Amino acid sequence: MADGRGGRDGAGGGGEHHLPPRHREVADARGAPRQAHLRLQGPLRQPVLGRGTGIHRRRDRAARDAAEADPRAGDAPDQARRAPEAQAREHPSVTTFRTVRVAAVQATPVILDAEASVHKAAGLIGAAARDGAELVALPETFVSLYPSNRWARAAASFGGADELWERMWESSVEVPGPLVDQLVAACAEHAVHCVIGVNERESERPGTLYNTMLTLGPEGLLAKHRKLMPTHHERLFHGIGAGDDLGVVETPLGRIGGLICWENRMPLARYAVYRSGPQIWVAPNADDSDGWVASMRHIAIESGAYVVSVPQYIPRSAFPDDFPVALGDDPDDVFGRGGAAIVEPTWGDVIAGPLYGEEGMVVADCDLREGLHAKRWFDAVGHYSRQDVLAPARTEAPPEHEPTPG
Repeated sequence: MADGRGGRDGAGGGGEHHLPPRHREVADARGAPRQAHLRLQGPLRQPVLGRGTGIHRRRDRAARDAAEADPRAGDAPDQARRAPEAQAREHPSVTTFRTVRVAAVQATPVILDAEASVHKAAGLIGAAARDGAELVALPETFVSLYPSNRWARAAASFGGADELWERMWESSVEVPGPLVDQLVAACAEHAVHCVIGVNERESERPGTLYNTMLTLGPEGLLAKHRKLMPTHHERLFHGIGAGDDLGVVETPLGRIGGLICWENRMPLARYAVYRSGPQIWVAPNADDSDGWVASMRHIAIESGAYVVSVPQYIPRSAFPDDFPVALGDDPDDVFGRGGAAIVEPTWGDVIAGPLYGEEGMVVADCDLREGLHAKRWFDAVGHYSRQDVLAPARTEAPPEHEPTPG
């Protein structure tokens, strides 16, 4: 337990955060805060500037001033910034500690239309990239339908949702496949990485769908993770993941990991990913509760990583008129109000968002050194771990069934 002097407040009571200076440098070159909330509008919902909240970023003022005085001098910081990235590509075990601009894109899919949803996602990737984002995160099952508990009960009876199931399967994604290729092309065009949720199908074995998180880069599909355990109503549509895909992806931006929605509340699943050393934790989800934000703040502290939480915004009006199950009579109903947010790893502070009630994106510049500093205090899989005491030596088989007496 930390005493009053060691906590986040200097004398144990309500003061400023005693953090390294980079936490307090939140202004751009003009001294104005960078935006952390962008509204989406137009056919592809292009972003426009919204209210500002805060951003994690560090500026090298001396280098900037030198670059303004001599344009050639600006090349040196860029070369220095690129050097660790090139080293990481050559030696994947080398961790980079750079500042990464991250965008959590809270958007509505084109429901039951995979091609249109991918087209929209590609446009949103471009919009985020134009704002400087290097990592773009999109919601759980963005391509192209999340099975909400508001209507999924219709599938709980035999023959109760045959048309829905068929259309959902048809509007799902083969991995790898042509729709994934389109997303990769968008990443390549804009020189970004992307994490996106999809309903995954296996065309060579038509049947089960999987709730899958894809990590993509300019060079292609980098990883896919199938949700270990569908939540409650999701089990009417999704199979369980095998668990052989837990870990992180080494990228020039840093180590990207994460879990899908309520998997993030599975302690051992989190621990399995923590062991790979994530620096940015992406959590596509469908939880718009206040408690979810608390979970994201906890994971940021526990993992020592920036957490990017990105849900869908799902209004009733987004569903096609011929949606094959009943949705209720209120045309203004909202099935998912969003809550996109980005959280820093030192104190679990929300540095961008949460955004509710609309499509939009929240943006933050994430200095990955913060995770390194945070782990000096608490490293869940390092100096603050007691695997010798807490980890089982083996996976125990379930107890044999004992017949009920008498």
